[in-house]
Amino acid sequence: MIQQIDNVPDNMVAFRSSGEVTKDDFDTVFPRVEELVDRTGKLNYLLELDNSPADFSAGAWLQDALLGVKNITKWNRAAIVTDSRQVRDFTEAFSKVMPGEFRGFPKSEFDHAVDWVSEKTI
Repeated sequence: MIQQIDNVPDNMVAFRSSGEVTKDDFDTVFPRVEELVDRTGKLNYLLELDNSPADFSAGAWLQDALLGVKNITKWNRAAIVTDSRQVRDFTEAFSKVMPGEFRGFPKSEFDHAVDWVSEKTI
């Protein structure tokens, strides 16, 4: 499931995934992303993983890809917060091929990730 994280600055969106994630979970994500992009012209996005990428169904991966493609020119900053070193490394590598900046953060640095995504820190 994907749940919105509410207590973040208003120039970003944040979500937490846990358990099994299906394409229907993106019904929570898309409207918030669209509202943010309409309001600010850019996408600052944080996803905290309380599960493994293996917990995402094929439909969820497709929806995630659609989110990326639909907003490809709007990505500004995106953080993946996880204790998986492999996912953090992949996120850092992904930044080299996508517009915007992508960073991985360990869970112990959640607040720092929020500050970075919201452009409070460089």
